[in-house]
Amino acid sequence: MTKVTIKETQNPTILKFEFEDFITQNESFEFKNIDDAKSSPLAQQLFYLPFVKTVYLSGNFIAIEKYNIVEWEDVKDAVAEQINSFVDNGGTIITIEENKTKKQPITVYGETTPNPAVLKFVVSRMLTKNAIEFKNIDDTAASPLAKELFKFSYVKEIFIDENYISVTKYEINNWDEITLELRSFIKQFIENGGVVLDESVIVAAEKQEKSKTQKFDNLDVTSQQIINILEEYVKPAVAADGGNIVFDSYNEEDKIVKVILQGACSGCPSSTFTLKSGIENMLKSMLNDEKIQVEAVNA
Repeated sequence: MTKVTIKETQNPTILKFEFEDFITQNESFEFKNIDDAKSSPLAQQLFYLPFVKTVYLSGNFIAIEKYNIVEWEDVKDAVAEQINSFVDNGGTIITIEENKTKKQPITVYGETTPNPAVLKFVVSRMLTKNAIEFKNIDDTAASPLAKELFKFSYVKEIFIDENYISVTKYEINNWDEITLELRSFIKQFIENGGVVLDESVIVAAEKQEKSKTQKFDNLDVTSQQIINILEEYVKPAVAADGGNIVFDSYNEEDKIVKVILQGACSGCPSSTFTLKSGIENMLKSMLNDEKIQVEAVNA
């Protein structure tokens, strides 16, 4: 007899229903509507519930994102009971054929970055819409791939954004000794259906991003201008180098702009030069204020 366990997530609109065993072969699926879910009879049944917005299948759980017309507290037990009943009556969660057709060959290649300690591995498919940084293996709950990469003794930090993975190494190895091993591992991991990022956590990050947008409206005009300049002119350039820059704060009194550097930008020998000669000069010019200074919080 099936017994799913109800688990909350970082996102209050998403609830996880965990099984004792794995329900997918190291793959993640996302369904937005009943037509989308042809490969999952269970997901199709769940879409008959009027409050179901999105269904995720990954590893040993089903995650459901709801519309705000109901509260999870009122319906979660009924949903769990429906899932249990469906499986106990022999219902199919996900078709094996669909699992097989989902596996497609990909290409992965390494790109150097301005930071000699960081190599950027570019993948021939989209990985995420949200930049995510991992400083150690304890932070990798959202990324099975990052967790596995940290098992290589020379991997220090990992940064994932769009279609690439930036790996920061310790000095114990040179890139020519480890690049092929890392590239092959990433390629095989993704081709074999390994999960790069937990979809339900990605959605939670998107919600947090919307929350940041709401906070944006409460900032002073100069801070808003700085954020817009960073987003439009700076981020695309640093992303090309395997990094990311995030606005932290702006002090109107001392004119100091604080930013957070991620990926290849973090710890890069040329990052100070980039901040001062590049970004700082750009802000001075575009905001017409020579007193502006830029500092990295994590420099």
